[in-house]
Amino acid sequence: MIIPGRPPLLSSTRGERVRQVAALGRRAAREKSGRFLVEGPQGVRELLRYAAPSAEALYVTEPAAARHTEIVAEADEAGVPVHPCTEQVLAAMADTGTPQGMLAVARRVDVPLQEALDAVGEDGFAVVLTHVRDPGNAGTVLRGADAFGAAAVLVSAASVDVYNPKVVRSTVGSLFHLPVSVGTPVEDLLQTCRERGIRLLAADGSGTTMLPDADLSAPHAWVMGNEAWGLEPEVLELCDDVVAIPIQRAESLNLAMAATVCLHASSAAQR
Repeated sequence: MIIPGRPPLLSSTRGERVRQVAALGRRAAREKSGRFLVEGPQGVRELLRYAAPSAEALYVTEPAAARHTEIVAEADEAGVPVHPCTEQVLAAMADTGTPQGMLAVARRVDVPLQEALDAVGEDGFAVVLTHVRDPGNAGTVLRGADAFGAAAVLVSAASVDVYNPKVVRSTVGSLFHLPVSVGTPVEDLLQTCRERGIRLLAADGSGTTMLPDADLSAPHAWVMGNEAWGLEPEVLELCDDVVAIPIQRAESLNLAMAATVCLHASSAAQR
């Protein structure tokens, strides 16, 4: 089907454009190109509303374009090329088997560490992910940070790539709502926070300060550890306090749940 003012329908799964987009499912291709995939209507909608200058192209099937006319209109308004494609082509480009009829290609949206810390200011809070490897956990923490009003998310080197399609999907658009800094070595990241007057609160079951007693009045950052081994001793040494979440019967909370509880406490302390 030829749509006036649109590029021709993409119908071949073997085309060069399709191969280039599909390659963004691999970290090496993302790092080389500085681009990533945003799959599904909710992620694409938030990309266009909050980070439209980074959007490079929208690929959409005819049924999805009919269902989400407002998204297509926002792409047009932002000057983002809209490429009609078949379901087969979209599936070939997407990381997930069910991309819900559309995906976008965007340029990286992360910011330098100092810019992210500027957002914390004199009364904000942030979350630091150190050596976090699970895409779902990273995305869920980012979504929780957005929900509870964190000023920034700081992702250390040796953590999962925040542009991994699974991370992007699990943020459900929150990736585009707040500053995200990536790639700084853990020790440098924490030291820079300290130099900026941000208190570092390690979330760890070994803590002697219980969460209800933690001082959340000053600018602070929750430091979250690896899913398997938690926070390393040298990281704990760099933190101002080690805070434990009081729990009843469960042995422990997973990373995403623990981060959500801590972020909620920070949000409540600001009210």
